[in-house]
Amino acid sequence: MLIKGLTMEEFERGLEKTRTLVVPFGTVEAHGVHLPLGTDTLIIQEVVRRVSERTTVFVAPPVHYGQCTSTAQHPGTISISAETLRRIITDIVRDGFRKGLRRFVLVSGHGGGIHTSAMREAAELLTEELKGVVIAAFAIYDILPPEAMDLADTKNDSHAGELETSLILSLSEELVKGRGREEYPDLPKPIVAADKRRYWPGAVWGNPAKASKSKGDRLFDIMEKSLLDLVRRIEEFGG
Repeated sequence: MLIKGLTMEEFERGLEKTRTLVVPFGTVEAHGVHLPLGTDTLIIQEVVRRVSERTTVFVAPPVHYGQCTSTAQHPGTISISAETLRRIITDIVRDGFRKGLRRFVLVSGHGGGIHTSAMREAAELLTEELKGVVIAAFAIYDILPPEAMDLADTKNDSHAGELETSLILSLSEELVKGRGREEYPDLPKPIVAADKRRYWPGAVWGNPAKASKSKGDRLFDIMEKSLLDLVRRIEEFGG
């Protein structure tokens, strides 16, 4: 049930069927020269939309902004702080809890380390605070089986590479503007680089040239099943 289209009475009736809310999180973030800034949001919104058609859970509109670190200096990236992300999650869950919701699936299309850590930290604190709440906080890539990554011909494929480009091709081919060049970041870890674009100029991690619509179709199917399984599990979880 997409809550943005529900009336308050329909929401109340929905609580008789489910107490679960799925909240998708995306970003406004550079994804090479070939993918849109909303790539993470577009991908997770599509996965959640598919799941909504197969369950009775509530689905929230996406949170379009996330915490971006390695791409923070690239054109088009608009990042929020980890603290802001924690506060957004805290407010959504607290108020949803007051409205009768008890289970929250916070799923991100962005897999950045600080971003996902902030999501999990907020979930931990809320679980301590709200008696009876159940929260899952994760990036969609965290729950995929190994065969999902096996779809890529590129070793260590990641950001704006073969698979993300394939997903956007599956969604809408006109959103893909050619292909960015193959690239792999060379960030000087564990040193925190001040000039991140020096080490990762193109905001691509992988080889977009190997992307295909068919790979994207298959990966969306795997994502849908993985999230659907998790949603069904949390619906039965006893806390």
